[in-house]
Amino acid sequence: MPHVVLAAAADRGNHPAIIEDSRQIGYAALAEEMLAAARAFVRAGLEPGDRVAIWAHNGIDWVIACLGAQAAGGIVVPINTRLKGLEAQYALAHSGARFLVHSSLFIGIDYRAMLRGLDLPQLGQVIAIPTAEADTDEWRNFIAAAANDEQAGAEAARRLAALTGESPSDILFTSGTTGAPKGVLTLHGQNVRTYREWNRATSLAANDRYALIWPFFHCSGYKSGWLASLLAGATLYPQAVFETGKLVRLVADEKITMLPGPPTLFQSLLESEEARAGALSSLRVAITGATMVAPSLIQAMHDDLGIEQILTGYGLTECCGTATMTSASDPTEILITSPGKAIAGTEIAIKDADGALLGPGQEGEVVICGDNVMQGYFNDPAATAEAIDAEGWLHTGDLGKIDERGYLFITGRQKDVYIVGGFNCYPAEIEAMMAHHPAVVEVAVVGVPDHRMGEVGKAFVVARSDGGKPDPAQIIDWCRQNMANFKVPRSIVLVDALPRTSTGKVQKFRLQAGEFG
Repeated sequence: MPHVVLAAAADRGNHPAIIEDSRQIGYAALAEEMLAAARAFVRAGLEPGDRVAIWAHNGIDWVIACLGAQAAGGIVVPINTRLKGLEAQYALAHSGARFLVHSSLFIGIDYRAMLRGLDLPQLGQVIAIPTAEADTDEWRNFIAAAANDEQAGAEAARRLAALTGESPSDILFTSGTTGAPKGVLTLHGQNVRTYREWNRATSLAANDRYALIWPFFHCSGYKSGWLASLLAGATLYPQAVFETGKLVRLVADEKITMLPGPPTLFQSLLESEEARAGALSSLRVAITGATMVAPSLIQAMHDDLGIEQILTGYGLTECCGTATMTSASDPTEILITSPGKAIAGTEIAIKDADGALLGPGQEGEVVICGDNVMQGYFNDPAATAEAIDAEGWLHTGDLGKIDERGYLFITGRQKDVYIVGGFNCYPAEIEAMMAHHPAVVEVAVVGVPDHRMGEVGKAFVVARSDGGKPDPAQIIDWCRQNMANFKVPRSIVLVDALPRTSTGKVQKFRLQAGEFG
């Protein structure tokens, strides 16, 4: 990835690489800042293979910190800005992160304060980057301290030269059906190759102006976001917080041409009179997905927002974020039913419960094979062996079928995961956290349809019998204080007992069918 920046700097020079509100940086300057950050990490004691966590808002400093750490031989660990302290502790501890770069204060959250009292003996240096809410000199001083360190500079240059496509680039944490987050380890080369193909599929090019609301801690913001933009030589406009009015004005003023986001984003734009009045006329490509896309939404994006081309795709963190994409020539009926065909270098197939490959039109588990499949879950060989079979197929846990033309159709999920506004939610993880509430005896969480968010969580709670009937609003408030907002159930149903099979398993299909509450 750092070599991508060096190549872009040589090709694009001072062309704007990233514009963050009133701040902008050109390609040549980005390369210089990356090298300065690499020198600073080397001076601070980073060794090749050390993990550097980034718990910060979208912005130029996030990209510089990531590329600088990678150029110095580090492995980056992006952390969800919505996580609370104990949730972040798991990723920091499990990855063995020695460095942490975090926002000084973001949307009122004091990240440094959330670190207090956490058990992180391996974590050494913690560095804050400035935000609009709280300026700080920590990151600037970290860089400046190494400015004249020739030894650190020479070592950083040696490590950058030694970096190859087979070098580990990052560990992104995702959860499984057990609820225990797992760190997905990928390499520089497979990410670069995957997003060159993504750029071909989406037509992202050097003359594009790319507005991005996906967070950088997510594959969509990091890999199909700023990495794809740097590969194309485009200009990226990262948004730290999504505000409909601000985004509409940005598109209109900067003549934005590319805008990805979950269906929630485009639903919000459709509710904006300014957006519907032609303010988005510069957009030539919109990319959506992460959940089922309603036909009416696709039609409204065309008719009411005037977006020329709409694409969808499918992928998992375990395959660098992308496995399939639709194309500009696909008709609307494909956009609303299929996430497209496998990108070049990737193969998708369907397997039955016995592991046999199925033919066109037959339903089974979606499996993926190719250059984009992860190296494995960090320090978790058992989970890796469960996810990737002996033939190299990544098992997604999603049910689907592939037609004779190669289009993938997702028909369901083996896993209980549901998607809230583009964020994966894993019921087992949420249930495990809710079990700590003093009034909760048992809980089962399911995803239910929501007009705005696609899906939201609904929790069925069996309460303690000796404490009086708990207030569902109080339980939701407790959840907000103890977990990321997207994980918080939007509704609580108090039940006397959860429906179970004869072997004791909770029948979640009955909860989703509305038989309870």
